Amino acid sequence: MEKSSTDEAMKVGRWMEEGGFARLLGIEVVAARPGWCQVEMAVTDNHLNSVHITHGGATFALADFAFGLASNARGETAVGLTTTMSYPAASKRGDRLVAEAFEETRSKQTGNYRVEVRRQSDSVLVGLFSGTVFIRGDAVSQWME
Repeated sequence: MEKSSTDEAMKVGRWMEEGGFARLLGIEVVAARPGWCQVEMAVTDNHLNSVHITHGGATFALADFAFGLASNARGETAVGLTTTMSYPAASKRGDRLVAEAFEETRSKQTGNYRVEVRRQSDSVLVGLFSGTVFIRGDAVSQWME
């Protein structure tokens, strides 16, 4: 892996991390390279549902952020076409969630990604996300200005 491609992927990640919604949720980019990333989020009271477990939308948003970063980390703008998410276990206030996104396939026009969301403390899978992107072809850098 070329260092420059990893550096560029991290630039995209830092730019995305500064976005309003990601900042509101407290999402942090740990590492990124083309087609892969790892991001984290601490679960706070603001992420909970009425029964005091992490709201599915918060877990989904973390996975969706990872999906977006992994698919855009090559420098070409990619936008989501479809996603699915399952929640095999719960998390709660005080947990730190780690999302790792993997590029499964990529062609000129589409890409398929898998994101695993785990509790950092015990590595239990709390979210399994899959998504497909459309690759528009314009440079992500043009949006980063």
